[in-house]
Amino acid sequence: MRITALILMAMAAISAIAAQPPAAVVEQPRPFGYVVGDLVTQRVLLTTSEHDFDPSVLLPIQRVNIWFERRAPRVEATADGRRWLIVNYQLINAPQTLTTITLPAWDVPGKAGGTQLRIPATSISVGPLISSSPSATAVELRPDREVSLINTAPVRAQLIAWSIALGLTLAAWLAWLRWRNWRDSLDQPFARALHELRRIDDSAPEAWQALHRAFDQTAGRVLQTETLPSLFERAPHLQQRRADIERFFSQSSERFFGAGLQSNLVSVRALCRDLRQIERRHAQ
Repeated sequence: MRITALILMAMAAISAIAAQPPAAVVEQPRPFGYVVGDLVTQRVLLTTSEHDFDPSVLLPIQRVNIWFERRAPRVEATADGRRWLIVNYQLINAPQTLTTITLPAWDVPGKAGGTQLRIPATSISVGPLISSSPSATAVELRPDREVSLINTAPVRAQLIAWSIALGLTLAAWLAWLRWRNWRDSLDQPFARALHELRRIDDSAPEAWQALHRAFDQTAGRVLQTETLPSLFERAPHLQQRRADIERFFSQSSERFFGAGLQSNLVSVRALCRDLRQIERRHAQ
């Protein structure tokens, strides 16, 4: 007898569960931030991938409880082909303090075989128009939303990659700069002369001859004091040191073809260094 009774109870429970309307897909209103007069909206999905529910009747305008009055429901179709049942409720009461109220559950009757959709209840918080106590709302404050963690591993990997790329670029640029300076020391006359002067004493004849060769290569011919104007025609950027160049040629002529060494001689190294700077600026 006990076993039979248990079986009958189980069958009754199963029948009761099966008789309950299926839960609908509902977009409930936001749960906070309302005062008297506001509209609260529920959206019920009628069209899904499994079925297309057709309500037999839309609920009338009526008062639901002491807080809500239902407005006229309507059915809207969206661009994706789905249909939604839109139900608006207006708040018709104002609490004295911030209060959580319940929008009750209800059923949508269908045309096909008396099927129904079950719309679950939902809770919202309603605030007074004027609060007599500022601290009265503290207990109803909603908790802070949890901040989602950001995966910084890809950003760190990109930062490392770009840092390596920047380092390689700077290294390549410095290498190119050194190579250019080395190439210039082989190709440009005063750069070559300055390179030679590093191994020669400033007063040695070879130092003067190295600077003479630089002048000859710049002018494209062998120069003497009388032919110096051709140098400035060929390289007008050397005009700014014309007086020092003419003084060098005058002292060089006296040294090699005249009375010999003079006092207050030109510094061959300093003159060559200045001419090299002019040469570099002109080549850029």
